Amino acid sequence: MPVLRCSVALAAPPDAVFGFFSNAGNLEVLTPPWLRFRVLTEGEIRMTRGTQIDYRLRLHGLPLRWRSEITAWEPPHRFVDEQVIGPYRSWIHEHRFEVRERPGRGPMVIASDEVRYQAPGGWLIDRYLVAPDLERIFAYRTARLRERFGSPDD
Repeated sequence: MPVLRCSVALAAPPDAVFGFFSNAGNLEVLTPPWLRFRVLTEGEIRMTRGTQIDYRLRLHGLPLRWRSEITAWEPPHRFVDEQVIGPYRSWIHEHRFEVRERPGRGPMVIASDEVRYQAPGGWLIDRYLVAPDLERIFAYRTARLRERFGSPDD
């Protein structure tokens, strides 16, 4: 199963970072505009194990529906969302948040993602279409997180 891993160091306290990720509406902030991503689940979404969230997006012009379920919820350290309905044969996305102290500068958070997925169509589709798309999507996400929380190197 292919695995995508990425992480970003953020100059923010852990409660601010995990709080941001705890709001499902912020997925729209972290998703590139070319995907036309929208959360469809109405009202306030209380994130906990078992929560299901519905979305819609467009990928290469194709409209897609996606439902994910929170299968692990361990604030403020990690959570996992898994596709229930969507374009992948399998999608398991683990989010981890590691706090590191910076002497005289306060804490920073390393936000890490590990996505295990199986795309329809096998390894050729993954290598030439899916993997490059995911790299672009997560690069966009990293840039938005740095804009919002700053980088420890700033």
